[in-house]
Amino acid sequence: MGPIPEGVLVAIITSVVTGIATIVSIVLSSRLTVYRIERLEKKVEKHNEVVERMAVVERDVKSAHKRLDCIK
Repeated sequence: MGPIPEGVLVAIITSVVTGIATIVSIVLSSRLTVYRIERLEKKVEKHNEVVERMAVVERDVKSAHKRLDCIK
């Protein structure tokens, strides 16, 4: 078997470099997606806490209004 032709060697090297670049790109994109999802989860948790607290406030205000009506 003789030496590998130059064109074939270039094609192999190009394919390997392209494959590595693609894998790196996928990994970085995946990490960014995970990071963004984690941030969104934190925002949703904060929002849900506010909703729960507002429900308690509304209940307490309704109770206070009923007591005021009874006093009148």
